[in-house]
Amino acid sequence: MAFSYAEQIEQAMARLTEQQAKMTETARELQKATATATSKDRMVSVTVGAQGQVVSMTFHTTGYRSMAPAALATLLTDLLNTARADIGDRITETMGSFKGLGESLAASMSGGTDLDGLLAPLRQMRPGFADEAAAEERRKRDRQEEFRG
Repeated sequence: MAFSYAEQIEQAMARLTEQQAKMTETARELQKATATATSKDRMVSVTVGAQGQVVSMTFHTTGYRSMAPAALATLLTDLLNTARADIGDRITETMGSFKGLGESLAASMSGGTDLDGLLAPLRQMRPGFADEAAAEERRKRDRQEEFRG
């Protein structure tokens, strides 16, 4: 069953509104998100926020007092990098759920067809289209020749 253009717009707007609400909720959740990394010996834990900022650093034992400063610095740097990588992975995974949203909205707006394909017959009817198409073909060919060097 074919939908009228107005119905397609209405459906697309409803999906867009739904996706905007989902994005807003996701943004709120991600702003609160944290990741924690703990050393293998459970001596220290670090927690970072969604933007990689240090939220907390907890020393569970006093073993760090006997560590060489360089070793402690390396341990803390490694833990921070691990926690930042974890939060980055979580954000990437979460935002991946929005992948393809633009394409699906465009498809719903054009009845499931490629918008350029839909408008191609109208462009071909425009005066001077043949000259523009030939000029574009020449530009493409010239760019390919430049690339081949």
